[in-house]
Amino acid sequence: MRKPLSTPAGRSALLCIDLQEEHRQDQRLLAVGFDGVIANVRLLQDAARANAILLYHFAYIVDVTASLPHHPKLPNGRSAFSDKDDPLTAICPEVAPMDGERLVVKSEASAFGAGLGDELKAAGIEWLFVCGVWTEACVDASVKSALKLGFRVVLVKDACASGSVAMHQTGILNLANRLYGGAVTDTAAACLMMAGETVEAWQPDRPVPLRFTFDNAARLFDAL
Repeated sequence: MRKPLSTPAGRSALLCIDLQEEHRQDQRLLAVGFDGVIANVRLLQDAARANAILLYHFAYIVDVTASLPHHPKLPNGRSAFSDKDDPLTAICPEVAPMDGERLVVKSEASAFGAGLGDELKAAGIEWLFVCGVWTEACVDASVKSALKLGFRVVLVKDACASGSVAMHQTGILNLANRLYGGAVTDTAAACLMMAGETVEAWQPDRPVPLRFTFDNAARLFDAL
């Protein structure tokens, strides 16, 4: 259900997950609506910087020599995606880190694989604004890790993307069903929250409230 929500000053961080060039240039890895997502993430980053909110950037980069044995590889032995030697793993310049902002290179889906939770808690962070790609993969894994560690998550639905609209929408809906203590909102509302304002945001009011189907998923997504 939609109800008022605000976040306490000085207790939030923005996580920007895997906004890499391969998602708009590599035909195998294109994220639908990615340019729009980049524009929205830029607005989120501007709001975070203007309101002294910690900003973290993440890049998924794979070294096949250190990966799981069944990791997909190309015939030349390189990773089938996000290979460490591929220049398209670079963060898109419009949303790249500025001086003093952390860029965390990861080799797994979740952003919490290398002590991030402890770092955020040491900084007094309670709330995480989350955006990035792909919705049902690295965004999903990061949100679930954050919830397990006790953080409250604001999932920004129009600042995430996946390989198809259906993948993205059902990925958001599946997370929304289990986003206890958190909320789903859009970029405009998230920016207002970062500025200290109270907004109407969708928050789960009971276990698994969204029983989505092939027929109603788009309608339920739009209503979040």
